[in-house]
Amino acid sequence: MTLSVFDMFKPGVGPSSSHTVGPMRATREFVERLRSDHLLHRVARVEVNLYGSLSATGKGHATDRACLIGLLGIDPAYADPAALAPLVDAIFAEHSLALDGEHVIDFSPGRDLVFHDGSLPSHPNGMHLRALERHGHLLAERTCYSVGGGFVVDEADFNTDRALPDNPMPHPFHSAEELLRLCHANGFRRISDLMWANERALRSEAEIHAGLAHIWAEMQACVQRGLETEGTLPGGLKVRRRAPMLYRRLNEAGSGNLIASTLGAMDWVDLWALAVNEENAAGGRVVTAPTNGAAGIVPAGLHYYAHYQPDAPMDAIERYLLTAAAIGILCKLNASISGAEVGCQGEVGSACAMAAAGLAEVLGGSLEQVENAAEIGLEHNLGLTCDPVAGLVQVPCIERNAMASLKAINAAQLALRGDGQHLVSLDKAIATLRDTGRDMMDKYKETSKGGLAVNVIAC
Repeated sequence: MTLSVFDMFKPGVGPSSSHTVGPMRATREFVERLRSDHLLHRVARVEVNLYGSLSATGKGHATDRACLIGLLGIDPAYADPAALAPLVDAIFAEHSLALDGEHVIDFSPGRDLVFHDGSLPSHPNGMHLRALERHGHLLAERTCYSVGGGFVVDEADFNTDRALPDNPMPHPFHSAEELLRLCHANGFRRISDLMWANERALRSEAEIHAGLAHIWAEMQACVQRGLETEGTLPGGLKVRRRAPMLYRRLNEAGSGNLIASTLGAMDWVDLWALAVNEENAAGGRVVTAPTNGAAGIVPAGLHYYAHYQPDAPMDAIERYLLTAAAIGILCKLNASISGAEVGCQGEVGSACAMAAAGLAEVLGGSLEQVENAAEIGLEHNLGLTCDPVAGLVQVPCIERNAMASLKAINAAQLALRGDGQHLVSLDKAIATLRDTGRDMMDKYKETSKGGLAVNVIAC
C-alpha cells in the first residue's frame, strides 16, 4: 500500500489542513454516514467535541467554523471561501443548521460545539461527534482524529492499515531505500517514473494529466490572489499582507528577470511563498503540500523552476509534483506531517524536503541526488517547533515558508553539485524527525503554550 500524489496535494481552504480541512471533512463524513444509514431526518441535535490541539488553538485556526461548514455538507475540495462566512454567521445568529444542506436542526454553538481540556488517547487532534434524537436517544457517534494534511482517521482504524487509503499499486514503497531499489530494479531512471506507474494502477493517463494540471493551476491561482489582495489578516494580530507591496516594488525595480542577480531570485521566491501563506492565513483557497501551514514551499519551488525555465514543459511540472509527493508520502508513513504531533519540522521540514527533491529531479539529478536533496532539506529543519502566536497560522508560519523555500533550492543545488553519496540517508532523517517529535514537549507542538506564542504579546 502507498499513497497517491492526489492524497498529498489536495485543494482546500485555510488556515490549517489539520485544524480546518480535517475537521470539515470529519463532520461532513459524519453527516454522510447519517444519510447513508437513513438516520439524517431523525436527528434533532448534533454535538461536536474538540480535544487537544484542536481545542487549544481551534478558534485561531477556525476549527469551530470548519466543523459547521462540514455539517452543512460542504466539501473543502470545492468550497468557495467567499461563500462560507455568510453561512457560518447565519448559524451563529439563528441558532439553527441545515444538516447536509437540507435537514434543519436547532444548533447553539455555545452549547453544541465544545472545546475541552485534555486530549483523546491516539492523537493530539481529537474529535468526538454525536447525533441525538429529539428525546436525547443516541443515534450515532464518531471518535476520530485529524492527523495532518487533511487526513482523518477513525479511532477504530488508528494504528491499522485502514488508517490510510487502500490504494493497490504495483510498486508500493515504505522507505527511501526501498523506493530507490524499486526504481533500479524496474528500470525507472526517475522517481516520478515509479510514481506514474503507481498512479496508472488507479486512474487513466488522461486523468493523471488532468489532475496534476489542476493542482498546478490551483497553486498558480493561489499565488496570483496573494499578489493582488491587499489588507490585514484576520484574527487580531493585525498582520499586514506584504506580498502585494513586495510584488509592486519588485516590478518597479525591474527585477522581473530572475537570473539578473541571486538576490533578485531570492526576492521572488520569498514573494511566491508569502503570497500563498497569506492567502492561507486569510482562509483562502490553497493546496495542501503536504499541509496548509506549509503550503507555500512546494509552489514557490515550482514557480522558481517555471520562471527560471520559461519554456518548461508540463511534463517537468508533473515530474516535480510526483517526486515531491513521493517524499511527502515517506514523511507521512514513517514519521508525521502534523504540527500537533511532531512540531513544525513535520510540516515545513517535510515540505522543504519535497520541494528540494522535486527541483533536483527536474534539474536532471540522479535518483541518489534527488534522495540527497530531500535529506538535506529535511535535516536542516529538524527540531523546528510549532508555536503560532495567538493560535493563528501567521507568526512565524508565513515567513517560515519563505525561509524554507530558499532552503529547498539550496538543498537541491548542494545535492546536484555532489555525486549522490552522503553520510545521512533520508530514512535516517525521517526517523530522527519521528524521534524528535516524540521527545518534544507538548507546549511546542501547536498548542500555542510555548516558544514565540508566549514570548510575543498578542494585542
